[in-house]
Amino acid sequence: MTTTLLMPSISRRALLKGMTAASALIALHPFAVHAAENQAHLRLMETTDIHVNVFPYDYYADRPNDTMGLARTASIIDAIRAESANSMLIDNGDFLQGNPMGDYIAYERGMNEGDVHPVIKAMNVLGYDVGTLGNHEFNYGLDFMFKVVGGANFPFVCANLTKGQLAGDPRNDDLMFKPYLIKEKMITDGAGNTSPVKVGFIGFVPPQIMVWDEKNLSGKANTRDIVAAAEVWIPVMKEEGADIVIALSHSGIDGTGPAELMENASLYLAGVDGIDAVFTGHQHLVFPGPTDFQGIAGVDPQKGTLQGKPAAMAGFWGSHMGLIDLLLEKDGNSWKIVDFTTEARPIYHRTEDRKVVADVASDTAVVAAAKADHEATLEYVRTPVGKTSAPLQSYFALVADDPSVQIVSKAQTWYTKEMLKDSEYKDFPVLSAAAPFKAGGRGGPDYYTEVPAGDIAIKNVADLYLYPNTTRAVLINGAQVREWLEMSAGMFNQVEPGATDAALLNPDFPSYNFDIIDGVSYKIDLAKPARYAKDGSLANPDSHRIIDLSFDGNPIDPEQQFIVATNNYRAGGGGNFPDINGDVIVFVGPDTNRDVIVRYIVDQGTINPSADFNWTFAPMPGTTATFETGPRAKAYIDDVKGARIETAGDGENGFALYRVVL
Repeated sequence: MTTTLLMPSISRRALLKGMTAASALIALHPFAVHAAENQAHLRLMETTDIHVNVFPYDYYADRPNDTMGLARTASIIDAIRAESANSMLIDNGDFLQGNPMGDYIAYERGMNEGDVHPVIKAMNVLGYDVGTLGNHEFNYGLDFMFKVVGGANFPFVCANLTKGQLAGDPRNDDLMFKPYLIKEKMITDGAGNTSPVKVGFIGFVPPQIMVWDEKNLSGKANTRDIVAAAEVWIPVMKEEGADIVIALSHSGIDGTGPAELMENASLYLAGVDGIDAVFTGHQHLVFPGPTDFQGIAGVDPQKGTLQGKPAAMAGFWGSHMGLIDLLLEKDGNSWKIVDFTTEARPIYHRTEDRKVVADVASDTAVVAAAKADHEATLEYVRTPVGKTSAPLQSYFALVADDPSVQIVSKAQTWYTKEMLKDSEYKDFPVLSAAAPFKAGGRGGPDYYTEVPAGDIAIKNVADLYLYPNTTRAVLINGAQVREWLEMSAGMFNQVEPGATDAALLNPDFPSYNFDIIDGVSYKIDLAKPARYAKDGSLANPDSHRIIDLSFDGNPIDPEQQFIVATNNYRAGGGGNFPDINGDVIVFVGPDTNRDVIVRYIVDQGTINPSADFNWTFAPMPGTTATFETGPRAKAYIDDVKGARIETAGDGENGFALYRVVL
């Protein structure tokens, strides 16, 4: 198979310029134009990481948002299909959880016999050929998931998810879903003749679901390594006559080297013999493209290849449509790929002054399919539960103690003390670990919590705590508290003393792993390198960034034991924090962390979310560092004046640049 581009691709803007509302003139893909008598153009289209975002609407902010929505992605599907005589549509997982509509259906309305979930209603309109599962499909439990997928008019495949213990031979595993689908697709060649091609689709989910959703999956499911499962099932697909094999990999792209049970295994999955193309996702990034995945061996972000094979990742929340175009050539009675192009086509763009402009309108059929559920969700999220005496915002959550994280910690501490008051742990001091979830980054310059003083509604609580995690508490000692914080401090780059405007934040460190532990006070010394790598391994064993760690006004006792309130993800080992795993869990709560926050607000009536600045950066005279945050941060800069933060101009992609004086 050749991987050179024999024909120029047509840009989205060129396509749009060639269309008019009146004529709806469509420019064909070059493969469709130039295919010979024994050649055919097959277009494969991907959505991924929709996270229940059917509408271009931010329920947390309670306002429209032109950067999201399957209804917007759907509106370009007809045009994209029309660019080719032959096309197929797939979904790559994480469609079921991620916004208040998902929570409303799962927790309030429920799924009765015959009900169809709104995201499935929308997907059923669009004519999907096949889908696979993402890790968030399991957040509401297996029974709920099966009710939801049962309403789909297209099949789901997953080759590495079993109903129980793994068999000796993966082909004997009792799988929850069919591992693959071979679909016979009638395609038209360059001469107008039609004949069948057998397209095989195989799906994969991150093995880490067994940690992330241990509560829902323990004793009911198991997972295999993605690459190992592929190596077994791809030959079976070929034996059954698949002409081409497409991997639906709800797994990202990581070039650190193959490892067992790898979370982001798509690069190495592409290397499995017999796989012809890979749809990837999970990381909420864009591939191909100019910014993500640069400099990784085996990855070509410009051409859109993994180990030389075509691949695409279609952003998140409907922001892009992933496209893999294949030029097929008939070889006897079967087909082979002789050329390809890849693309991630967006639904919006930003102007020079950083304003978002929608490139498409919403698809009316998708809007109509879920309109009643959308309106019910709006009513649900606008229900008040209490008041706040001051604004809750997360614009500075990664650089200073923050009110949006503070209120989560206060609620967790309040709840955990109440739940343990009659237990053997009633006299242990209770700390609380919480991280900022909405802190810009890959979510963009509007991806921040912002709740004005006054009424707090359910939408605001969901904004404070995005995930339906459940409560946990762990028992650890003072030394382990320090190591927990050392891992969190990987959020920051090392800063040379005396540096001017050094880059502060490590872009590869997710904000949800930046735990702040309330109940102790400490400083972070940025002059030292991070003690831990992202995977939890000791990167710099002699380095200690956490200094002046104290409890109750005194240096912390390494041997003193503490209860730390957290969530099921962290307590179960999520994030690879040292010594934090199922072995130290002493309390498994029946409630979600969100419900705890709601109860706390109801109990308090009016909350005071002001930060107590229990953590700061260690002073570095003559040193400054910069970070990006949302442009609306300017309204709250006085809230962090003790942290010596000042504006520093415009950042990239709609962000604002700020400086911290160390």
